[in-house]
Amino acid sequence: MVSAGLEILGLSLCVFGSLLVMVSCGLPMWRVTAFIEANIVVAQTIWDGLWMSCVVQSTGQMQCKVHDSVLALSHDLQAARALTIISSVMGVLGLMVVIAGAQCTNCIRAEYVKARVVNAGGVIYIISALFVLVPLCWMANNIISDFYNPQIPGSQKREIGAALYIGWAATALLLIGGSMLCCSCPSSGNSGYSVKYAPTKRATPNGDYDKRNYV
Repeated sequence: MVSAGLEILGLSLCVFGSLLVMVSCGLPMWRVTAFIEANIVVAQTIWDGLWMSCVVQSTGQMQCKVHDSVLALSHDLQAARALTIISSVMGVLGLMVVIAGAQCTNCIRAEYVKARVVNAGGVIYIISALFVLVPLCWMANNIISDFYNPQIPGSQKREIGAALYIGWAATALLLIGGSMLCCSCPSSGNSGYSVKYAPTKRATPNGDYDKRNYV
């Protein structure tokens, strides 16, 4: 029961983490406008995402434009697109693998094989977390470097957006949940009870049973 509960908890964390990866991939708030000027009244806010750029007016109106060319994007955006998609696909694959080997399903009969399949699902989720962690850290490093670069004008500087924080939370959930799934152990085939058999009663040479058998 403890192992089954650990599997359910680990799978729940991994599924929630995979959903957050998908949300982070779709949100346009990877890089947002940095308000570092003396004037706090701004007319618009710029959001840069993996798939589109949005301009939010001070009146509340928002206009978004999808990136026309993939090759025209920076290297960090191109890598983030590919790696986040791979991470999302691996999250779905890990879900199918863990469900196939879970103790609450009958897809696989052997308990030892079921545990090994769940361990493989946990490894898939950990790899998925690493795939999404790379573009997040790469993007954050570029944002921080450009922010402190004196050669870049203040109007072009950006700050870390909400999508990166959501992605880091997803990475933590995937790592924790995948580690729980990797800790799943096969149930022992021994019941813990030793069976003792009574000695076979042997007949005496005259055909009668030994009287000691009745004592």
